[in-house]
Amino acid sequence: MQSAAKHSQLPESVVELAVVGRSNVGKSSLLNALANRKSLAKTSKTPGATRLLNVYEHDPEGSGRWLVDLPGYGYAKAPKQEQERWARMIEHYLTERETLDMALILIDGAVGPTSLDVQTLDWFEHIDVPFQVIATKHDKVKPSKLGGRKRDLAAGCNVDPREIRWVSAAKGTGIPELRSEIATLLGVK
Repeated sequence: MQSAAKHSQLPESVVELAVVGRSNVGKSSLLNALANRKSLAKTSKTPGATRLLNVYEHDPEGSGRWLVDLPGYGYAKAPKQEQERWARMIEHYLTERETLDMALILIDGAVGPTSLDVQTLDWFEHIDVPFQVIATKHDKVKPSKLGGRKRDLAAGCNVDPREIRWVSAAKGTGIPELRSEIATLLGVK
């Protein structure tokens, strides 16, 4: 729908879900899978392709129910000054946007939570923004290792394993269920 460098540049909405995760965790691929489109969100092999607040309207009728894709944290091929600008933009959005209802925090299921992921989860607790952990790249975890990976990822995120949604944008695993959950969170029937 729109991209913006500041949350104050966004029009009013009814409800927003922020899509958060480290660079290269698969945020754009997940957004494309949820929308059942191949190139709605730009994907890149180079971390740091998302540089603005990117708004995706859930309802084509313009209901003000949004997914807002934030720049990834962690490694990105960008100057330090640009990364600092992103950090300020993200912080202001997450702490000041009144219609933000929840964050979907993406964790690479094949890698598990990094120290930056854990810091991010702690920060969301600190700023009192509810979040849902989404484990991406389900298809990259060997079936024989999946049970242990699910337990380890949940322990690393300090959440109950049943609270984590496992998905694969490449294979479609968990996408219909997550799509339905997002519709519920956004109040879409």
